[in-house]
Amino acid sequence: MKNIKRYDKKRDVIVRSIVVLVIVAIIGLFFALDIQKYLTFEYLKSSQKLFQSYYTENQLITIVIYMALYITITSLSLPGAVIMTLAGGALFGLWLGLLLVSFASTIGATISFLAARFLLKDYVQQKLGEKLKAANDGIEKDGAFYLFTLRLVPLFPFFIINLVMGLTSIRTSIFYIVSQIGMLPGTFVYINAGRQLGKIESLTGILSVELILSFVLLGIFPLAAKKALALVRPKKY
Repeated sequence: MKNIKRYDKKRDVIVRSIVVLVIVAIIGLFFALDIQKYLTFEYLKSSQKLFQSYYTENQLITIVIYMALYITITSLSLPGAVIMTLAGGALFGLWLGLLLVSFASTIGATISFLAARFLLKDYVQQKLGEKLKAANDGIEKDGAFYLFTLRLVPLFPFFIINLVMGLTSIRTSIFYIVSQIGMLPGTFVYINAGRQLGKIESLTGILSVELILSFVLLGIFPLAAKKALALVRPKKY
């Protein structure tokens, strides 16, 4: 029995090491090839006609490449997700762009979530087990509502949400579904902005203060409603 446990532990270490090496290799390649220079607002605007021409002649290949690149960027928390979202609107239009980005961003976020859970959760739980108990209990009870709120508020970087949630006890299926729904409004805004790429001078004007406040209120409402119902619900004695 001890030999089996020792073998399983050794195997886990090897698998984790391989996963880390693959992640480091991809990130290193991304920066070594200077791919981020192609994921800028200026490059997207200047190359819009070229991308559109290629998409017209190679629709399926373009969609596959776009989805693969978007998932890779999102899952590894690489810079460029906003530009990729704008490109989705400019290239594919509102509804197809929304469909592709919604699934690509959620799949990428879930991969990042699972990577954090696989690589770090055991270590974190071992070091902070008792301290995390209250947080895990809260996530178990209201995790979907908290996640929905965080997804709707553009002030929180999504890659941090992915990593932190991976260290909690929230179920993967809940994480995926809530993320897809919660990120949809923001995705719609950027996809719609991408359709009008030629009229946009910078990224700063896409999200107004009023729009951000609307997202905040929309995100907080379900959690606030749940808490309010718990307060007014008759207590059992």
